[in-house]
Amino acid sequence: METAAQNNFTATRRGFLSMAGFGAIATMLPAPAWSFLAKEYPTIKAEIEGYVASKKAAGAIAAIGHGLAQPDIISAGTIAFGDSTPVDMDSLFRIYSMTKPISGMAAMILIGEGKMKLDQPIADFLPAFKEMRVLTDPANSLDTVPATTLITVRHLLTHTAGLGYSIITKGPLLKAYLDNGITPGAVSRMKLPNFDVGAPTPDLKTFAERLAKLPLIANPGSKWSYSISLDLLGRVIEVASGMDFESFLQTRIFAPLKMNSTYFTVPQSEVKRFTSNYAVFNGAMIPIDPAATSVYLDAPALPSGGGGLVSSTRDYDRFLTMLLNGGTLDGQTIMTPETAALGMSNLLPEGADTKGTWVESSHFGAGGRVGIGALAGTFGWGGAAGTSAFVHRVKKVRASGMIQYMPSNAYPFQENFPKWVVADLGA
Repeated sequence: METAAQNNFTATRRGFLSMAGFGAIATMLPAPAWSFLAKEYPTIKAEIEGYVASKKAAGAIAAIGHGLAQPDIISAGTIAFGDSTPVDMDSLFRIYSMTKPISGMAAMILIGEGKMKLDQPIADFLPAFKEMRVLTDPANSLDTVPATTLITVRHLLTHTAGLGYSIITKGPLLKAYLDNGITPGAVSRMKLPNFDVGAPTPDLKTFAERLAKLPLIANPGSKWSYSISLDLLGRVIEVASGMDFESFLQTRIFAPLKMNSTYFTVPQSEVKRFTSNYAVFNGAMIPIDPAATSVYLDAPALPSGGGGLVSSTRDYDRFLTMLLNGGTLDGQTIMTPETAALGMSNLLPEGADTKGTWVESSHFGAGGRVGIGALAGTFGWGGAAGTSAFVHRVKKVRASGMIQYMPSNAYPFQENFPKWVVADLGA
């Protein structure tokens, strides 16, 4: 589902871009007869080469993995227009909202260890959220009534906490978000059109404190609304674990999985493999975040659990492989099989309204879409610069596609990538 927000840009470490992860598997074809012998990928190959040849992208890459086997790689192009460095498994991409499943699984680790519970109020960790209020007319005023229930960890994981998002929220609450710097993420150092950057984003602790003073758009648990909930979850994880959020991800996920190319801040030494990001304006590709001067070379005000990571195809495939293998990879246990399965299951609160949203025809788990019906067993999400990734636990397949342009719906790479995977693996 597209919204007006999908065509609005935001910029700098104080902003974020539209679309931010429409969800890779929304448009997969139903009930394919999968083949596990496919070693050639004619559809994916043709599409990726076509995007590069038509200059819709400087470069693109896909990784398709079966079980625990090394992934098959299909790639074309370079890390930037005018650059001769080819895109490969170690090229760095802004994955934006593909950060959300990583943050979701970080929370699942703590749930599995009993350090927090799925239905535990976050006020147990952040007391400022004990008495939230809900807008009576979100589009027109900041008038409120007391919330009928407390925000829980489940609500944060599934975008049902009643929080907003500067890329979607409208009216007085949007202004309140902008005035308080409730705009985590990064796009560009440039001032982009049709965009108000708002106040500077604070550190994660202050971010949470300011957010607790602002009203909700709906009662917790009542409605699915794409939001900054995974960013707030980062602060909950800090308090529950006794470790800052970035260190927790590094210690509990990235280091044991050997995800050595996943960063909130790209080291200067790695710029040589960092892709440039482009905006699509009237068919032209405008460089809005060249690698050499990228905003991702600066340390962010806060580590955005909702969309702040840069990663490589190799690293993200290892994350997907761990999920596909029930929480373990190469002898390293990130979480138990039961915890991994829970995180990839339907965690939506009973009765939560999803009508008219991006997940109306699916379920939602720990930061990612959960497929139902013919798509049962799938879990994944996408990113604002067109990236897409998912696992199919029933078919024992994992897939990720990396590209860099904004908005993500300017061309249908993200929307169509799962279809190409199905086409090439189907009989």
